[in-house]
Amino acid sequence: MDILIAITKFIADNIFSQPAFLVGLIAMIGLILQRKAFSDVVTGTLKTAVGFLIMAKGADIVVDALLKFTPILQAAFKMEKSLFDAFGGAGLGTLMSNYGSAAALIMTFGFLFHVVLARITKMKYIYLTGHLMFWISLVLVAVMLEVAPKVSITAMVVTGSIIAGVYWTIQPAFTQPLMRKVTGSDELALGHTSATGAWLSGMLGKYVGKPENSTEKITLPKSMTFFRDVTVATAVVIGIVVVIAALVAGPAKVASGNLNYVVYALMQGFVFAVGITVLLVGVRMVLGEIVPAFRGIALKIVPGARPALDCPIVFDYAPTAVLVGFLSAFVVFMICMVVFGAIGWAVIVPPMIMLFFPGGTCGVFGNAVGGVRGAILGGVILGLFLAFGQAITAPMLSYTAPELAQLADPDWYLIIWIFKPLLSLILPLFG
Repeated sequence: MDILIAITKFIADNIFSQPAFLVGLIAMIGLILQRKAFSDVVTGTLKTAVGFLIMAKGADIVVDALLKFTPILQAAFKMEKSLFDAFGGAGLGTLMSNYGSAAALIMTFGFLFHVVLARITKMKYIYLTGHLMFWISLVLVAVMLEVAPKVSITAMVVTGSIIAGVYWTIQPAFTQPLMRKVTGSDELALGHTSATGAWLSGMLGKYVGKPENSTEKITLPKSMTFFRDVTVATAVVIGIVVVIAALVAGPAKVASGNLNYVVYALMQGFVFAVGITVLLVGVRMVLGEIVPAFRGIALKIVPGARPALDCPIVFDYAPTAVLVGFLSAFVVFMICMVVFGAIGWAVIVPPMIMLFFPGGTCGVFGNAVGGVRGAILGGVILGLFLAFGQAITAPMLSYTAPELAQLADPDWYLIIWIFKPLLSLILPLFG
């Protein structure tokens, strides 16, 4: 048993937790199964892995900028306390330290179960967003500990693997009809925990606008045509938002070092734009390699399979919609933050990373069916989901790690809301 755990942990730590390696490995297998020449296998494998690393590095730059201006926004809105100060759970660090290996086992066996389901059902998608596979596994661990603190590791791993495997199989399938509208083909699927928000954006966006009024076709005055360049538009819009927040917060609240605090805030907007530009370069490289490489998987292992990839994979199809979705999600969340605090319900914290990546994704899905208005609605849906989700879910994880509610995407919330009451009826039977 110890050997099995060690092997599983090695796979989880060195393959599933390294998305670039995982996607590169999948590309290599696909090319080998197609009997491609050795040079083609090497080129396709490395370009897929390197493209994913470029995409990840762009995402890291964006995340770093978001983390730096989140405290500025909190200070500007005088919301420096956290919702999670009210709870005395063990905390995320303790949860990961004590149960990280259980989450790794769930991730590994859940993925194998998922591949089997993809093989034997009509849901022919392979979920390849490795870091979210781990987070979903950890969320399931937290839920199980909340309802049955003494549950055995065996029961935890078996239960979690089944739930995770089913989720990774169903999620790309139910978003695929809308994904086809986004990409114009059936070759790619969405593999991301923002899927519920994206699906709602696509289902409701058609009622507020028309796809022909796309964000990418916005008519601008000649003096403002620079907004058609996504790098420039991002730098200008985000730079203005952060500068305004810094002016409201004041220099004492902006950790600008030797820089003037306004200049520092403006630079964060520029750094954010750098990250978006790098991310999109990586997206294009991955798209150019993973789709043809994946045909080998589709032909041999899971006939008809498509790769389900991280949400930035849709950003290049409507870059302006990404910005529109993020900004509308941000505004709605801030309104909720003020209202919740004023009525004394909850002090929620703006999760800038989640507002941007799922918010941008919802904007793209809303735009695909409802144009500009659909993109705005997508952001509104995401902002509401995160605000209410954070306030409702943190108390549900008070024994383990309420911080997970702040790190969450829409699907995390649904999994917690559905499975906490359900598992409370089942898991206590196992001790």
